Amino acid sequence: MGKRKKEMAERLKVAKKVTAIAKLNNAPTSPRKMRLVADTIRGVEVNHALDLLHYSKKEASIRLETLLRSAIANWEAKNPDDSKELDNGNVYVKTIMVDGGRMLKRVRPMPQGRAGRIRKRSNHVTVILDVKKPTTSEEAK
Repeated sequence: MGKRKKEMAERLKVAKKVTAIAKLNNAPTSPRKMRLVADTIRGVEVNHALDLLHYSKKEASIRLETLLRSAIANWEAKNPDDSKELDNGNVYVKTIMVDGGRMLKRVRPMPQGRAGRIRKRSNHVTVILDVKKPTTSEEAK
């Protein structure tokens, strides 16, 4: 039993070596608006994703672009000898998750002396980068 656990731990260690994670907490944008932008770069190669975010008109794309640049820097720090993978276009956005963050609650006056709640939403974004595995035809060469 102990040997299997060690093997699994080694496999996880190797898998974590190739992936890079970056998180953005409490971004003051509603999760729904952020997900619209996040869906455009999910599964896309990193350099193409940066271009998509840079030329997007949505305000959430500015925050996602800086987060993606941070994830790229984390990947480069973990893999200093594999910088050619980034240039070849093998690094891609494996996972991007947008979760709801804290909600600031404000009160706005409403008709007939009532008070209406305003919910100012925020979100947490997590980006995971990975390297594409070479296909079998490339390995045969």
